[in-house]
Order: sequence, then C-alpha cells, then structure tokens
Amino acid sequence: MDQPDRIHLRDFVVSAEIGAFQSERGRSQRLRFAIEAELAEPVIGADDQVDRILSYDVLTDAIRDGLADRRYELLETLGERIAAQILTHPRAASVAVTIEKLDRGPGALGVTLVRRQGRVAAAAEVARPVVLFAGAAPTLPEGPVVLVPDAPGLPVPEGGDARRIALLALDQAAWALAGRLGLGVADSRTEIDWAAANGLAVVWAPARMIADVPNVPAAPDELAWWLADRLDARGLLWALPEGTALPAAPAGFRVPSTRAPA
Repeated sequence: MDQPDRIHLRDFVVSAEIGAFQSERGRSQRLRFAIEAELAEPVIGADDQVDRILSYDVLTDAIRDGLADRRYELLETLGERIAAQILTHPRAASVAVTIEKLDRGPGALGVTLVRRQGRVAAAAEVARPVVLFAGAAPTLPEGPVVLVPDAPGLPVPEGGDARRIALLALDQAAWALAGRLGLGVADSRTEIDWAAANGLAVVWAPARMIADVPNVPAAPDELAWWLADRLDARGLLWALPEGTALPAAPAGFRVPSTRAPA
C-alpha cells in the first residue's frame, strides 16, 4: 500500500524560557523542534499551486504561536499546543512533534508526540465558557462558566515580588470562593478546557497561568479581560456591587461584556 505524503521541519532551534524547575526560571534555553506532518491528500493533485498544499509556514507558525501563547512548564504541554494548531489545517492528517532541550544535560532531552485528526478533534470542540468576574455574590448562568475571584483585600508585604504575592492572594481567594459555592478550582488551561467540555462551572486560580506571562497585571479586572480573550469566551459577565460601574473594555476586545443578572 502506498505511504501517505509527508512534509517535515527539522533542526529548528529557538531560545525560550520553559521548565518546571526553579533553575529554569528567568533564563532562556535552546529548544530544538522536529515536526513531520502526514498529508490528508497526495501532492500529485496540487498542480504546482501553493494554495493546494500544506505550507511549511503552518509548522513554523505553530511553534512561534505556541511559544508566544504563554510560559510552559512541560515540553508535553507545548507539544500538544503545537500539534493541535497544525491539525486545524484540513490538509494535515496527522503530525509528529519532537521537542528537545539542548542545555539541560550532556545530550538532548525531549519528547515526541504523535497526534491524528480524530484525537485532537475533541479538544477543538470544547464548549466556549462564559467568564464571570465575581466582585459580588454571583448568579451562575447555564453552561460552562469560569469565575474570576475579586481581590481579597489582604495587605501585600513590602519587598519581594509584589505581583506574584498578589497572584497567590487571588489563588487563596479562588479556593475560598469555590468553597462557598461548592465548585472546583482550575489553575491550568487543561483543567479549564476539561470543565468546559463537561459543562461545569469552576473558579480560576490564576497564579500558575499568569505568573510568567509578561505585561499582565495582577489586578482581577485585568485578569478577567485577559482570560476571556484567551478562551475566546462566549461572554464576559461582571457580578458587581450595586452602583458599581462596569470597567471599560481594553482596545480591540471582542468578547461581549455585560453586567451579570442579579
């Protein structure tokens, strides 16, 4: 039987900050990528037309977009992100993604993930949740919801990383809010997507996802804008004390934003 046509990218080296160990924080290390994509249709029918093939740019763009999306602790999570983006292209039937760290030891340490259209399609069909800023006692809408806790109003100690301390305080507020409402807590995109796929409401603990993302303040309203945009949420609801005005949306924000029903 004929083997499917493939395109590949090899020895693509990029420096990025990644890793779960403290020694890997605050410094870049070299990552080497190799990607091989199996084509859904043979290139014999492409007639030398670039629009009829899977472009190599799809592979390199998936790497760049994945690294720009957030800071990762695991190569596996980054590999899943890259594979999922490539498999959104209809001309890609399967993809093998290899990522290696070149600066962690005497050799190359890495992982290879192989994903096919069927295995990633479920992730692409995850329901889009509503993001709800819980500045007051919220009424939960139907369907999947991600609640963003308000600041707990705790004093922030002087010195050290004030932003990280503020994020950890929001994590504490998330657990307290979840306890009051009888909900679970999600501190990763994987947990949020799983909850959305199952139609659940969860409270977001932001520190893990946000701590290493630059230029995102630890202010709860700013985090609500960021999360709604990142999740492509169905809407952003604001549960606020009576008489409190809605915050102004940042420029270019496209998610519908309104006050939560009382």
